[in-house]
Amino acid sequence: MKYLSEKEIKMIDKIIADALHEDIGKGDITSEILINKNQKFTTELLLKENAVIAGLDIFSRVLKKADSKIKVKFFSKDGKFYKKGKVLAKIHGNARKILKAERVALNILQRMSGIATKVNKMKKLLNNPRIKLLDTRKTTPNFRILEKLAVKAGGGQNHRFGLHDMILIKDNHVDACGGIPEVLKKLRKNLEKIIPVEIEVRNFKEFIEVKENSGGFVDIVMLDNFSFNNLKKVLNYNRKEFRIEISGGINERNIKKYSKVKGIDYISLGSLTHSYKSTDISLNFII
Repeated sequence: MKYLSEKEIKMIDKIIADALHEDIGKGDITSEILINKNQKFTTELLLKENAVIAGLDIFSRVLKKADSKIKVKFFSKDGKFYKKGKVLAKIHGNARKILKAERVALNILQRMSGIATKVNKMKKLLNNPRIKLLDTRKTTPNFRILEKLAVKAGGGQNHRFGLHDMILIKDNHVDACGGIPEVLKKLRKNLEKIIPVEIEVRNFKEFIEVKENSGGFVDIVMLDNFSFNNLKKVLNYNRKEFRIEISGGINERNIKKYSKVKGIDYISLGSLTHSYKSTDISLNFII
């Protein structure tokens, strides 16, 4: 967890604490009846399908929140691809405490690995390291930090974390202000240029309006749901004045066609964090 700030670690610890409280409640009544309180076991973390793994540090942290004496030995690393049947880790400790934390630990690891695997797949399909794959704010409420860490593990990049760390002017902002010229006028009047500014456009006309009214304040233009022909029209006209992000309607079936298009800097995909499949991973007691 050395790669995280103190603030980020506190956010993750709160997620873990809330999830454990939700699952355990007043106690694991099944294990308390059936398993001796001092009984210790070794378990193995087994990958049951091909996947890119993400969230191993978080998995270990969940277990140690249940019992700091639990020992975890990893045979895998975040961001690496492994085949079905790989033993990712072995865990040794109090059986009751392992079972208390098992579901939460697995839920997080499975979801983060599912995201990392999807990002990795999209990156391979795109096959152009110059174009960066970005996530969005279409994340699970109160789980965003973990989902964004998983995107990075899969080889993608994080867009803004929230509403507070970047100006992103969307279509609703434009419509509420009466159009792009007016919204950019307000921006120049009220903003000291110290944070990145991005604006979404819906057609070529709006892109021209950005170009004519930017005043050096716009860094990135997002082309939302542009046809392939209109995308090329913008790229030919842009001449590297703005960095270009494309979004909307891009999926596993069509992402390849953008690979050789010059002038695209970013592709943002909400599906990275809202339409992934959790990876099948199990925790099995070694008898």
